[in-house]
Amino acid sequence: MQKEFSHEPDADRYVLRLGDEIASVLDYRLLGDAIAMTRAFTNPRLRGSGLAGELVAFAVDDVESTSSRHVVPSCWYVAEWFDRHPERTALLRPRTA
Repeated sequence: MQKEFSHEPDADRYVLRLGDEIASVLDYRLLGDAIAMTRAFTNPRLRGSGLAGELVAFAVDDVESTSSRHVVPSCWYVAEWFDRHPERTALLRPRTA
């Protein structure tokens, strides 16, 4: 099935779909100059396949390319993702536009 990544700002979330099915969701809250990534969820039958990690990577790329916000990893999964990707940790500090 084809993967489709999207940002749904009206719902404060990023979504990964496989075909017509929502496979993974990353919720967030905007906090001034920060974006707090608050919850990563993957459909239980699809867990362990790396989908949440792909979605976090998509979201981090989107934040980096479309805003000057920094990321607050409020969700344990997002925090672990940054631990596994130290090259991206600059986004954890406030940035200048």
